Amino acid sequence: MPGVSMNALPPVVLVLTGLCFAGLCAAAFSAARKAAAAYGAGTAARTARGLEDVFLFVPPKRVAEAAAAFSAAVAALVFLGTGGVAGSAWAVAARALLALLAGGAALAAPPRVLEALRRRRRARLEAQLGNALLDMGNALRSGFSIAQAVERVAEGGEAPISVEFATALHQARVGVPLGDALRNMARRVGSEDLSLVVLSIETARKSGGDLAEVFETISATIRARLRIKARVRTLTAQGRMQGVVLSLMPVVVCGAMAALQPALFEPFLRSPAGAAVLALAALLVALGALSIRNIVAVDV
Repeated sequence: MPGVSMNALPPVVLVLTGLCFAGLCAAAFSAARKAAAAYGAGTAARTARGLEDVFLFVPPKRVAEAAAAFSAAVAALVFLGTGGVAGSAWAVAARALLALLAGGAALAAPPRVLEALRRRRRARLEAQLGNALLDMGNALRSGFSIAQAVERVAEGGEAPISVEFATALHQARVGVPLGDALRNMARRVGSEDLSLVVLSIETARKSGGDLAEVFETISATIRARLRIKARVRTLTAQGRMQGVVLSLMPVVVCGAMAALQPALFEPFLRSPAGAAVLALAALLVALGALSIRNIVAVDV
């Protein structure tokens, strides 16, 4: 009843309420432990194996711990940034739900970081591949074997291509067939150009073609593709910048309104409807950013 204090409630009701709250906390803690174990055995383990492909050796436990810390930080920032415990119980619950959703979305950060690292490393390797093929072609014309040509790139090239060729050469020296070692390298890097090089090596070794000439042709093709990619990236730079500006503009406007006119912005933080409007706006901004990204993403 309204106006009845907690001291007026029977002790049995207080005890039962406390037991129910404790049981709910225990169930939530158990569910969180199971979810953390599943995340560590799934996403964190796959991310750790992917990091090994780029020669970053991080245990899955450390990946899971970093993801949990980042998720907790994002959830805390969202909860405190939207008003914290101020306002009604419904507003606090809406903020807590929004913070939990943001923290859950932040758990997807490790695979995203891994993919960014792999793309960056693959781009660097593809930029080095043209010169490496010319060096291998010159080595073959000088009378070297394909294994010796690979060794020349491994010893004289720059990272990451020298690291990848050195790994393939090491596998070949411990008993793995050279073709299998090169295929492992192509799978590990995930580059179409490198896969084409490996396929050309296997075809030339079986058919006895002029591998040096093949390397020159592939090198010219790779250089032409890199020029086209650079041209396309230049032409789509304005679209990408527009996407960044349009995505950040609502955040800047909300921050300016909260700083300059807090009385106008407080209803968004102190009411469930306001929190729902902010969540919907964030979702629409994210969808718009993804749409712009898909429009300006041109495959070459």
